[in-house]
Amino acid sequence: MTQQQQPLYSEKEVLADALAAEKATTNHYNQFASECVHQGVRNAILDCLDKEQAIQQDVFQMMHAKGYYPTPAAQSQKVEEAKQKFSQCA
Repeated sequence: MTQQQQPLYSEKEVLADALAAEKATTNHYNQFASECVHQGVRNAILDCLDKEQAIQQDVFQMMHAKGYYPTPAAQSQKVEEAKQKFSQCA
């Protein structure tokens, strides 16, 4: 009988790597979209960016739910200030 081998990487490490990859990917797509002259190509890149951001959010939510990416609770006043600040950008 052989001993059961331990995985090389923990779940937390795999998810952290996936999140880092998604962050890099979305940064690249964002840069490509901002520097694209042809509207059809830009739209295709923006579609890819949207899909990658959804994947990034899924990975983040999974990490957060498992306690791998804790975020401190924000004061409600700070949340309202942030919402007001960023709603003016839209």
